[in-house]
This record gives sequence, C-alpha cells and structure tokens, in this order.
Amino acid sequence: MRMIRIGRMLGSGRWRTLWAGAAALATVGAVGAVPPAVALASPQQAPNWTEQSPATSPPALFAPAMAYDPDNGKAAVLFGGTTKSGNVVNNTWTWNGTTWSERHPATSPPALLYPAMAYDAATGTVVLFGGSNSSSDFNDTWTWNGTTWTEQHPATSPPARAAAMMAYDGATHTVVLFGGGSGTAGYLNDTWSWNGTTWTQLQPATSPSARDFASMAFDAASHTMVLFGGENGGGGDLGDTWTWNGTTWTKHPQAATSPPDRNLAYMAYDAATSTVLMFGGTSNTGDLNDTWTWNGTAWTEQQPTNSPGARWGGAIAYDAATGNVVLFGGAAPVQIYYITLLDDTWTWG
Repeated sequence: MRMIRIGRMLGSGRWRTLWAGAAALATVGAVGAVPPAVALASPQQAPNWTEQSPATSPPALFAPAMAYDPDNGKAAVLFGGTTKSGNVVNNTWTWNGTTWSERHPATSPPALLYPAMAYDAATGTVVLFGGSNSSSDFNDTWTWNGTTWTEQHPATSPPARAAAMMAYDGATHTVVLFGGGSGTAGYLNDTWSWNGTTWTQLQPATSPSARDFASMAFDAASHTMVLFGGENGGGGDLGDTWTWNGTTWTKHPQAATSPPDRNLAYMAYDAATSTVLMFGGTSNTGDLNDTWTWNGTAWTEQQPTNSPGARWGGAIAYDAATGNVVLFGGAAPVQIYYITLLDDTWTWG
C-alpha cells in the first residue's frame, strides 16, 4: 500500500501538504447542482451506502471536482485532482451510473487540485472555476459541453483562489461561488454569481466568516443554498450551518444534533429524499465517516448498515439518471500522520 504523509504547513495553517515522491498542495471545494426530482422506489426502505464495482475506474485521486451533467450524456463529470505519485492531473472522466469512462477532450483546463465546479442549468453546461496546481492559484472559468472544455473570458472574475464552494442556485438561475483561499489573499468570504457570461460580486448584508474547505449544495426543497463547516486557520475547523436565499446569508443555531466541526466533507442534494446529504470529512479530532441529512431546518444523523470508511477530499454528486448520490475517492487514514488515496465508488440511495 502506498502511503502519503500529510500535515499542516507551519504558519497560517492554510494548506495541507502531501508527500508522495514529490510534494503536491491539496485544496478542496464543494459543488452542487439542481437535479430533477425523482421518487423513491420504496418509501419504507431507508437509504444506504453501496460500494460499486465498475469495469473501469479513475485512478486513486485526492481533491478532484465533480458535478452531474443532465444535458450532455446524463453523466457525472469528474475532473483533476492529485494521484498517489503526487502528480496533479487534468483528466476528465464521466460516470454513467454503471462505469467510468475517461474522456479525451480537444481542450482542457490545466492540471488542478480542487477547482470549484457546478452544473449550470441555465446554460446547460458544467462550469469550473479556479483551483491550484500546487504552486499557483487560478481564476480562470471553463465550461464543459459534454465533448470538450472551453475557456471563458468574462469581463469580471473573482480573484484567484482554490477550495471555494460553488453550486447552482435554482431560485436565481445563477451559479453561486463563496469563499475559498489563496496563497496571497488568505481566507476569503466574498460571494459571487455567474450568469453564463460574466461574474458579479454580490454584497449580502450578512456573510459566513472567511473560510475554505467548506461544503455547499443547493437545497431544492427549501430553495436555499446550504453551507457547512470548513477551515479558517486561526479558529481551526468550523461546524456552523448557513443558508443563502439569493440575497443574503443566514446563520442557523447550532443544535445538539448538529454535525461536529469538519472540513473537506462530501455534500450533495439528494433529490430522491429531498434532503442535503453530507458524509465524512476531517477535523482536528480525527477523520470521519458519519452520514448526515439536512431537511431545510435541522440536521439528522443517519445510521446506514453499510458505509464507506473515514475519508475526506474526494468528490460527490447526485446522479439523477439512477436516483442515487455517487461518491468517489479521497484520502483515508492509515495511521497517525499517514494516509492513502482511494479509487472506490459508492452510491447512496
């Protein structure tokens, strides 16, 4: 088993550093889209995690990005990340509900660790923004049309960053980006929207504190964006819940049943149960494999009979074609200060 040592850089604590032959800087953001609603096959059957055995699969990856594309092939699109050898890649893969297929587009974004990525229902394309290549942060915008990537050239763009949170807002029909961080600007808490042509910085009356590594998804049942946790350096890991109504952010009281503090967790809207699903992540107290759902007002911890092992920094999306949430890869603990990268595929539904 190939092991990778992981730790926080001294100073701000902004980055986690991977060693795998050559060093690779790992950053993460969470993404989401608005999937069409589907009905549960059996309302009495509780959702559960199931490990899949696809004939083909991407290599073990840390910090890729993923979003479901219902218009172009009805497939989840996976991009980027770093491999066990420490190489940051720019490969594109799609998941059709049964297996993975590597795509070979004529044009691709550069090799990136966790850019922000979301399906834009207004334009029928997957949007990718920013990310890091281990040494530099980016602020370029790309779109995927099912065949190739196209770099966009908006009149206005957010500053360069990685580990930002991005999801499609079905209430305003725009892609919303929040926070993240960069080597020059540090932690950010700005809110931006993408209308298919350009970016616009929004000016909400209230905002979450500056952070990266948080998780975000659009809750189609309540028509609000949900953001949880993350990391802010000085204060460590976070466990607060915020919602975005298209105009401003609202902080929700932290109830006794709220998830513990964490960052790099997996989050997606599960249209089959009309809840936001959150799995795993990591914190100052350890790595996690708990499953939580948000119903628009409160969190509930689920008790599946089967579950992926503790992990963080992988990719997740709702697969509307199968009515399942699909989860891929990430990093898992092996022993203290050591991790291994994963190439397993799981579904929730």
